[in-house]
Amino acid sequence: MSAGKIIRLNHIFAADGRSVVVAMDHGLPGMTPLGALKTPAQLLQDIKAGGADAILTTPGIAAHFAADIGNLGLIVRLDGGATTLSESFSAMRLIAGVEDALRLGADAVAVMGFCGTPDESDSLHTLGQVAVECRRLGMPLMAEMLPLGYAAKPTVEQVALAARVGAEMGADIIKTKYVGPAEAYAQVTESCFAPVLVLGGSAKQPDAVIAEMREAMAAGSAGVAIGRNVWQAESPAEVTRTLVQAVHG
Repeated sequence: MSAGKIIRLNHIFAADGRSVVVAMDHGLPGMTPLGALKTPAQLLQDIKAGGADAILTTPGIAAHFAADIGNLGLIVRLDGGATTLSESFSAMRLIAGVEDALRLGADAVAVMGFCGTPDESDSLHTLGQVAVECRRLGMPLMAEMLPLGYAAKPTVEQVALAARVGAEMGADIIKTKYVGPAEAYAQVTESCFAPVLVLGGSAKQPDAVIAEMREAMAAGSAGVAIGRNVWQAESPAEVTRTLVQAVHG
């Protein structure tokens, strides 16, 4: 791994090798309701107050709210181009490049990786091409690996397959779903040689989110990458703080 990747990954992962990432990229497809994401500057202050390690966000937020991001690690999403108004919501294409993310001050970039969907080949081709650019420029790559698509409920074996494929394609960080119990999910983290961050998914009660994340950590996850369950919560700062305690102990 290049010096550039090591230094940038140290802005995302704490000294214990774990990370709490708050996902703020949901405005890109037009997801609603936006909750606290309606006011990114205030949400960023709440996230920092809660002790998060990094954010995953869009080029627009990274550019317009740079001062508010402060010392948070910055992961910029490079793909989009499909909204919730479309019938082909998963038809993602690159909307920015790795060099664009470098100019924004990014510590990593993120792209989707669909497995078992009609656009699997196009999705993984994009992932591979971005991985090549990331290696050339010393930029860490997060692959959001979703077996069977956004709304699917995959088996733990399918999640393990998707996570491993993402690592094989060159991703430095895997973001994917959690399928319990912890004993079963261990096969995901044990077979994936890149750190696995568990996504939050649809809105849940805070206690349920924390319990699930604790299970994921027990199964060997390196942390979490959670969006809606933070910024749709009554107190984003408090939810973030609780996640930090669950991940970092």
